[in-house]
Amino acid sequence: MRRFLLYVHTGRQAALQAMLSVLEELRRRNVRGVVVDHQVDEILDLPEGTAPPRLLTFLTNGGVDVLDAVSAADLVELGIVLGGDGTILRALEAVREADVPVHGVNLGHVGFLAESEVEDLSITVSRLLDGDYEVEERSTLEITVLDHEDEPVAQHWALNEASLEKADRKKMINVAIEIDGRPVSSFGADGVLLSTPTGSTAYAFSAGGPVIWPEVDAMMLIPLAAHALFARPLVLGRSSEAAIEMTLDNRDSGILILDGRRSTEITAGMRIEARLSAQSVRLARLAPTPFADRLVEKFQLPVVGWRGRGPRTR
Repeated sequence: MRRFLLYVHTGRQAALQAMLSVLEELRRRNVRGVVVDHQVDEILDLPEGTAPPRLLTFLTNGGVDVLDAVSAADLVELGIVLGGDGTILRALEAVREADVPVHGVNLGHVGFLAESEVEDLSITVSRLLDGDYEVEERSTLEITVLDHEDEPVAQHWALNEASLEKADRKKMINVAIEIDGRPVSSFGADGVLLSTPTGSTAYAFSAGGPVIWPEVDAMMLIPLAAHALFARPLVLGRSSEAAIEMTLDNRDSGILILDGRRSTEITAGMRIEARLSAQSVRLARLAPTPFADRLVEKFQLPVVGWRGRGPRTR
C-alpha cells in the first residue's frame, strides 16, 4: 500500500482542519496516511474543541499509521506539510535521512519553502497522489563543532542557516574567520551567520546578505553587527570550507543555532567548521514558478512600470 506522511503545525486550527481533509482524500484514494507519534501526542493534548472530532477519530481508531520519525520516513513516498516554513523545516528533519521529498502547503506568513496555498488543497493533494510533480534539490550545510583540542564534539546540518551568536545580549563575542584553511579576518561582533541559498531569504536577508537563487550551489558567511572595517558578506563555492573560531580572549560563551531550532553552546577556543553537504533535501514542486515571481509575491515588491521585452523580430 502507498503511504504519505502528514506533518502539521499542531497549534493552528486551520492546519488541523486541512489535515483532516487530506486524510479523507488519502482514504478515498486507498493511500495510507502516516503521522509521526510526537505530533499525535501534541494534537491529543490540545484543549477540547481545538481539533476536529473526526480528526481525533482518525488518530485514535487506526485511521492512520502512527510511527516514530525514522520508521515513518522509511515507509513513505512523499510528505505533505501543512503549516509555514518552520513546520517544513521540522518535517525535513524527520525525513532527511530517508531522502523523502516533501511538499509544503502554506498556512504561515511569507512561506518561501511552501509552494501551495491551503485554498487549493484538494487540487494539490490530487496532483501529488497522481505523481504530477517535480523534485527540486536544495543544498544544506554540514556543520562540525570542535572543542579546545580540535576534537569533534558535535555534527549538525542545516537547510537555512547556522548562526553563532552571543549568549549574553549585553556583550559581544570575538571571532576569527578562516576560509579554505587560511585566516581572513577577526573581529568582535554580535555573531556570524552561515547560510545556504535557501536561507538567503530568511535570517541572512534580515542581516543584509544578498538574495541567492536556490539553484546556485553556494554558501554565505555574514558577520552580524561586526566592529570591523571589513565585515562584508562572503559567498563561497561548493569546494570551500569556512571556519569560525571563538578566540581565547572570550570571557563569555556563544551559542550555535541551527535553523532557529537546535542549539549548542560554544566557548572560548572552540571552532565551527562548515561546508556544503553532499546530502541535499528534496522539495516536491507542482509548477516551475520563476524564483523572481516568488520574490515579488512573497515580499510584495513593486513592479509598476515594467514593460518587459517585446516580440522578437528576425
